[in-house]
Amino acid sequence: MQLRQLSTFRTVADALNVTRAAERLNYAQSSVTDQIKALEQDLGVHLFERSNRGLRLTPAGHRLLDYAERMLSLAEEARAAVTAVGSPGGELVIGAPETLCAYRLPALLTRFREDCPNVRVVLRPGNREWCRNGVREGSLDVCFTFGAPPDHTDLDSMPLLPEPVVVVAPRDHPLTRREVVTNSDLAGVDFLVTEPGCSYRLMFEEALGSAPGPRPRIAAELTSIGALRTCVAGGMGCALLPQIAVAADLARGTIGLVAWRGPRSEAPIHATWRRDAGHGTGLLPFLDATRTLSGGRPDQGDAGDTHLRTLLAR
Repeated sequence: MQLRQLSTFRTVADALNVTRAAERLNYAQSSVTDQIKALEQDLGVHLFERSNRGLRLTPAGHRLLDYAERMLSLAEEARAAVTAVGSPGGELVIGAPETLCAYRLPALLTRFREDCPNVRVVLRPGNREWCRNGVREGSLDVCFTFGAPPDHTDLDSMPLLPEPVVVVAPRDHPLTRREVVTNSDLAGVDFLVTEPGCSYRLMFEEALGSAPGPRPRIAAELTSIGALRTCVAGGMGCALLPQIAVAADLARGTIGLVAWRGPRSEAPIHATWRRDAGHGTGLLPFLDATRTLSGGRPDQGDAGDTHLRTLLAR
């Protein structure tokens, strides 16, 4: 087994498509196919099987994927440990939902890169389940997610400054003219939501969809925050979203703010990483740098848990 083959195998396993994997790796499609065949011959097993729905991993492929993730991570850790001179190196892969990627993390990452220019930062958007699975499986080093902390023995997490959430509506909607709106006032009102499992759908369910009695009516499910905001502006319905995601729309007057007074008007945010994270990667320098930037120290323990609060609030 060669690391290059394992890296190619991991990419194909993620894409489940040889053409897309070749594009990601900037390889010829034939090169990807040859590497997978050589790896299968070396191991004496088939790693993929083809069906009408495309490629899928065999049981042997699933078992190898876990080892490949760990071997590639260890190789990256070793490379970073022996090549970094005076500054942390390697790659830091971060997952977060769309809103945090677009509005909160860029300032934090820019500040971090000033102190750690040799760390290559990769930011990948995804929902809460995808992010936490990525950290647990090793494809992400750290993730930022809305909601409660993960309940998994392999993961560590810390609470960050919560994100205010608001109810928005078409600018001429009757609710925008009321001084106070409670959850009961939203019963039967058309709401636009994202797909099940998405962080923003979970926000909606926790704030408005789980209370006893009449609830808002889900008029449509949309796949992105951008589409949802546009449909609210077009008069299709209301939505519950992080305030930062709709601040520009509210300022322009394309949508209206509902004076909602709900029991859960803030969404908690947690940073999560593996407890066995390697010291040769960019993760620990990232956490230490953010502690320092917010006034904490790496050895402060719980007192340093505010190390992202200031940065994420800016």
